[in-house]
Amino acid sequence: MTMNRTRPAGRHDARRPETVPSQRLRTPRRVRPHQWFAERLLAVLSGQRPVHWMLGHTIGEAYDQLAELAPATPLRSRGARPVIRMCRGAQPAPGVVEACASIAAGEQVRAMAFRLEQGPDLRWRCAVVELGNTPARHP
Repeated sequence: MTMNRTRPAGRHDARRPETVPSQRLRTPRRVRPHQWFAERLLAVLSGQRPVHWMLGHTIGEAYDQLAELAPATPLRSRGARPVIRMCRGAQPAPGVVEACASIAAGEQVRAMAFRLEQGPDLRWRCAVVELGNTPARHP
């Protein structure tokens, strides 16, 4: 028996592995801070995560705002799980992002706005949160 050098050792059949078409490698897109925060805020305001999950990710009165809003789970819906339909951010000044997001759950759509500020450690933190149809607190 002659040895076929194209087969792995111990393999005696003539089958060859199926060729798989080469796939284009995808480079991961960098998640923008406002998109990341929108997901976290949705998780807290829909009751999927506790409010203390945002400790260290908020500054100023933002944590107090979340602590007031979270118990009522204003973004929770009956039936469909809420998802972020759209999230847009604008940078009015260096180190500041003001963002808005639309949250959809079934037929219901809600609005959420928030402000992020970048600290000296270059970490983004939420400074203000507002929901559509919810009175905003201002200092």
